[in-house]
Amino acid sequence: MSAGCLRWMLRHAVCSIYGGIPANWTPASRFLVGTVRSKNITTSWRLSLFSTAVDDTQDGPAPPRKKQNPRAHASIGSIGRKIHQRHLQLISETGENLGTMHRSDVLRLMDEKGLKLVLLSERADPPVYRLMSGKQIHEEQLKLREKEKTKAAPVQVKELTFSSDITTHDLSTKLKQVQTWLSKKHHVRITLRSGRVEPKVSLDTTLEQMVQQIEVMVGFISKPKAVRDGKAAVCVLRPPSAKELSQKGQNKSSAAQATNSSPQTTQPSASPDKTQEAQCSHLFGQNVT
Repeated sequence: MSAGCLRWMLRHAVCSIYGGIPANWTPASRFLVGTVRSKNITTSWRLSLFSTAVDDTQDGPAPPRKKQNPRAHASIGSIGRKIHQRHLQLISETGENLGTMHRSDVLRLMDEKGLKLVLLSERADPPVYRLMSGKQIHEEQLKLREKEKTKAAPVQVKELTFSSDITTHDLSTKLKQVQTWLSKKHHVRITLRSGRVEPKVSLDTTLEQMVQQIEVMVGFISKPKAVRDGKAAVCVLRPPSAKELSQKGQNKSSAAQATNSSPQTTQPSASPDKTQEAQCSHLFGQNVT
């Protein structure tokens, strides 16, 4: 390619960039063509990157709303002073139903008592709120965490099998192991199989007697029952519930009160002289003076 053709091409390139013919064209200006073109490309890129004109004219689809998971863990906390509803049903800090109130009255009551507002049920009509102190909210949060831990942790089932010929020492050791598992909130499945010596009573009765030797209180998922045509017995133990423990404590206290309140009367013993007189009168049929 000749130098004239190259010069002509560069001249037309400069004209297309500047929109006209430069007044002074020098051979050194050919090196400015690439620089000017790169600057124009960079400027247009910057404008398109930070410009919002295109985004404003085009309305894109709205992002989909997330569906609430009904199994999501519940939470409790103060909503501050942002009450969106005009009327709401209010519960006092002591659990008393104060009825339907206007939000201005609720805010005034919050300020007077120095309490916080907690949403209990938004789906109710009107929605239900409760006044609570910071200590009450903290305690409720701790209760919810404990419930979540209880639900999240799967219950483990430990299994224990021994024969009816087990010795007293081995049985005591196994029952202590059962007690340890129950203290860790595990369930225990105990299987008692028939030994070499024929048992005097049924295996389910024997298993029930063994369970009664456990030093702590236990609950039953399934009570001892015979299986395999009476050749074995099975039961599943669980830790006692809070209701069972409280019931046991009430029974103990009532039994102790009954023992303390029962009157202890002692009849005075007859003196030796009176006893001897009575015997003599019985023998001789007359009073002895």
